Amino acid sequence: MARGRIRGHLDYSATVEHDLWGMPRAIRQVEAGVIYHVLNRGNGRQVLFSKDADFSAFVKLLVEALQRFPVDLLAYCLMSNHWHLLLRPRTDEGLSRMMAWVTVTHARRHHMHYSNPGSGHLYQGRFKSFPVQSDDHFLTVARYLHANPLRAKLVKSAEAWRWSDLARRDLPLADWPVDRPRGWARLVNAAMKDIDASAVERSMTRGTPFGSPTWVKRAAERLGLESTLRSRGRPKKSMSDLHPRYRRAIERAEAEKSR
Repeated sequence: MARGRIRGHLDYSATVEHDLWGMPRAIRQVEAGVIYHVLNRGNGRQVLFSKDADFSAFVKLLVEALQRFPVDLLAYCLMSNHWHLLLRPRTDEGLSRMMAWVTVTHARRHHMHYSNPGSGHLYQGRFKSFPVQSDDHFLTVARYLHANPLRAKLVKSAEAWRWSDLARRDLPLADWPVDRPRGWARLVNAAMKDIDASAVERSMTRGTPFGSPTWVKRAAERLGLESTLRSRGRPKKSMSDLHPRYRRAIERAEAEKSR
């Protein structure tokens, strides 16, 4: 199928998923009823929304997507070169089908509007996602999502950013799994602890489930995400496994440091 001419619903229910242009991808397990943080960026961090009309068009696209696919939207934030969504699919295949349709349709309409059909990838690739536990961990991710324009120093308060559900209600939003704390905007505007922000960003980068240690372990096993829990790179050797000369060098360095 030619680029820029993909129409209607795409069938992503097969065991092997595909990227925007039909190339095979690794299987990603999605479970109905689980909340997912979903993210995608412009290819090479190129701008996706250069004017208010671009943002508005994407909001309308999301409205259409939510009508087409069995997926609930809990929160969103659109930035100039990327976007964040908190979604809860009502069927196992709903999330992948919806996001495939959104990215392909947005790319096609974007190229047509700017008179450059088929001029290359709009997005960096397939969307990234990670499952989120439906407790206070959900609030941490939602707080991180809503604070995006504040961290980018685009506004002085998060609710001043027009393109998030913190400021507007033009998208149908589902109820949160936990009560939204009183004074939510004030909480979003307060600086998030580095350890919490780093934990969310680690899940964004690796697709690691975000929740309590027990929930993360069970979710990873159930959804086939065990690889996201492993440390990257070669495992460190214990001192007993090192070459004797290398081990003595380390011991001398540590001894000198402790003097």
